[in-house]
Amino acid sequence: MTRLSAIPVTAIWLVVAGLPSADMALAQSIAPAQQSDETGEPPSQDLLDALSRAMAAPDGFEDAFDAQVWLLDMQSRLARRQPQAYPSRRARLALLERIHAEARRAQLPPELVLALIDVESRFQPNAVSSAGALGLMQVMPFWKAEIGRTQDDLHDIDTNLRYGCTILAHYLDRENGDWTHALARYNGSLGRTIYPELVMQAWFTRWWVER
Repeated sequence: MTRLSAIPVTAIWLVVAGLPSADMALAQSIAPAQQSDETGEPPSQDLLDALSRAMAAPDGFEDAFDAQVWLLDMQSRLARRQPQAYPSRRARLALLERIHAEARRAQLPPELVLALIDVESRFQPNAVSSAGALGLMQVMPFWKAEIGRTQDDLHDIDTNLRYGCTILAHYLDRENGDWTHALARYNGSLGRTIYPELVMQAWFTRWWVER
C-alpha cells in the first residue's frame, strides 16, 4: 500500500490547474531539491537512521507482479516526454523498473516519484544543479557524510533513487501525509507552495494512473 494524501484529488487538481503562468515560470527557477528545511534545522536522527537502513538493505527488491501493465504504460509516456534521453524501449523499461521498485519499497506512489524526477532533473541521471544536487532526484551530497557512506555515487540510478525515495517518505511521515509540506521540505522551500504545486501538476497531468 502506498502513502496517499487525505486531500481530495479534485481539491489538489483545482490548485494546480489554476497555477498562473507567471508562478509557473517562477517555479521553474526554484533551486533544485535541498532536502533540508528552510528553517535551517539539521537532519533528524530518525531520517539519518532511515537512510542508513535503506542503503544497507539488499538490492533484491521484488517488483509487484502486476507491474507489467504499469511499465508498458509509463514507458510510452516517458518516450513522449524524453525521446532523446531514452531512445530505446529497453532503456526506458530498465529505468522505470528501478523507479517502481524503489518507490514501492518506500511506500510511495511510483507516479509521484516520476513527477518529482520530471521536475527535478528531467530524467537526466547525470544532472547537477547550481546548488550541487545530483542525479535523477537531485540529492544533496551532504547526506552521504551524514550516514557515513561517502563512497556512494549519487549519479548511480539505484543509489540516487534509494536516497531520494527514503528522504521523501520520511518527510511525508513527518508531515502526517501532507504532500504539500513534504514536497516543500524535500525541496528546501518549506512555507512556499510553488514547488509542491509544480510537482503535483506534473503528477496529475503527465503521470497520473487511476486506481
